[in-house]
Amino acid sequence: MSNYVLAGPRVRQKAAADEWVQRGILALTAIGLLVGVALPLWSLLSKSLEDRDGNFVGLRNFVAYVDSPALSSSITNSLFITIVSTVICVTLAFFYAYALTRTCVPGRGLFRMIAQVPILAPSLLPAISLVYLFGNKGVLTSLLMGETIYGPIGIIIGEVFWTFPHALIIMVTALSTADARLYEAAEALGAGPLRRFLTVTLPGARYGIISAIFVVFTLVMTDFGVPKVIGGQYNVMATDVYKQVVGQQKFEMGAVVGLVLLLPAVLAFVVDRIVQRRQAAQLSARAVPLAPRPNRPVDLAYFAFCVIVSALVLGLLGMAAFASLAKLWPYDLSLSLRNYDFDMMDGGGWESYGNSLRMACLTALFGTIIVFAGAWACEKTRGWGALRTTVHLLALLPLAVPGIVLGLGYIFFFNAPGNPLGGLYGTLAILVMCTISHFYSVSHLTAVTALKQIDGEFEAVSASLKVPVWLTFLRVTVPVSLPAILEVGAYFFVNAMTTVSAVVFLYSPDTTLASVAVLNMDDAGDVAPAAAMAMMIFVTTAAVRTVYGLAAGILLERTQRWRRR
Repeated sequence: MSNYVLAGPRVRQKAAADEWVQRGILALTAIGLLVGVALPLWSLLSKSLEDRDGNFVGLRNFVAYVDSPALSSSITNSLFITIVSTVICVTLAFFYAYALTRTCVPGRGLFRMIAQVPILAPSLLPAISLVYLFGNKGVLTSLLMGETIYGPIGIIIGEVFWTFPHALIIMVTALSTADARLYEAAEALGAGPLRRFLTVTLPGARYGIISAIFVVFTLVMTDFGVPKVIGGQYNVMATDVYKQVVGQQKFEMGAVVGLVLLLPAVLAFVVDRIVQRRQAAQLSARAVPLAPRPNRPVDLAYFAFCVIVSALVLGLLGMAAFASLAKLWPYDLSLSLRNYDFDMMDGGGWESYGNSLRMACLTALFGTIIVFAGAWACEKTRGWGALRTTVHLLALLPLAVPGIVLGLGYIFFFNAPGNPLGGLYGTLAILVMCTISHFYSVSHLTAVTALKQIDGEFEAVSASLKVPVWLTFLRVTVPVSLPAILEVGAYFFVNAMTTVSAVVFLYSPDTTLASVAVLNMDDAGDVAPAAAMAMMIFVTTAAVRTVYGLAAGILLERTQRWRRR
């Protein structure tokens, strides 16, 4: 009987210890997000209200920004570029996704794979390709009929290329969830194909279309790479931040432009979250999946459309690859690897590529551990509802923060007098930290989604058997969630290799990254070596995604077998 009497306090003590482990991880996650996201943004806000000497001046910097024609015109330019690019990109993505989900076009898997190519390359790559295609000595310059690629035309084409796969992912999801009963009813009532498209297809995909619009709007508005390479004298807000900080050393004006750039991103984020909530409420458990039926004329038309879009995507990529191998453009087009001798070029070397590999590996390793442990603590911790809500909100905050704004905030925060973390500035550690913070939101949502699919009975049974919570985490939660964990790791790696804006202010001569080297080499006039470095980034990320795809397929099959047992 004494054993049973003593068991109660022991169980309660073990349960209390487990709860404190989870709460400790939750608290550490909150501190990490405060240091990595919230405090740098607060430093950015504070700097915008100060003059060059650090004296408080209120809104004087904002008034100066509005009164400056050169700076204020960049707002109009940014809105024009963003609106036009968004309309073109979302329209192309919608019909491409329609071809993949609502027709019997052959080769849909291949078309979908080709459409994802731009995600694996830095945004600088399409801009460099456009220089070789339509620049002063380009292959197709005559097609512009006297216009120049250096300006809005080049920026729009480059942005559409870079944002296309992001919009496509959303559109494919939206068009894949159609209810076949609605189409059957419309057809029974005598509605023709066009009327069914206008009254059933478009309304059914409206939330996906709205979400894609705001995602593309945010990406284009805040992108730095494309306008930096091919924008010429056409100023946009993202490049204004760079010019104010790097070119003129006006940090307070850079902070002002950064905050102005933050406003449309935050607005788009809020609207997108509202749309997603409404979309979730619209889903029906009785929906019947729509299976496309063969229609030869329609299938041929969409096949031709997919071929054209895919050819344009591969054409831009192929142009960069050929330019990186051409010996001396455009005079000697024989193939050579001398553009890959980065150590002989200004602005970057093979050390930059090695730094990127190290940074990407560290980001993938530590980012995955931090994100998954934080998501697990956020989902599984009992009590502390206010802290859990705060952590979740902080985890979503980077989704609304442009990379160049976050990087600028890091300058002010880590260089602040008396900051004990100031020693991190200029090291590889701060690059890893900034990259994890910048891409935290999507990884957090991926981890939370995976954790929600695990039945809570696992933890309940483990607790009743007096199994420590960390042991259940390692033996059950991690193995079951391994496909999602690999997805988070691959996501961190790819984005760490391709990001430019988030790290362009934070590197030192010893920590130059491959993506930054592309930018520096292009500035130095070494455009072909810049294309070569961009291709090295693409090949590396493509190899990692391929390995991930193979590993995820094997793990997913094993996980499904384990669940069936």
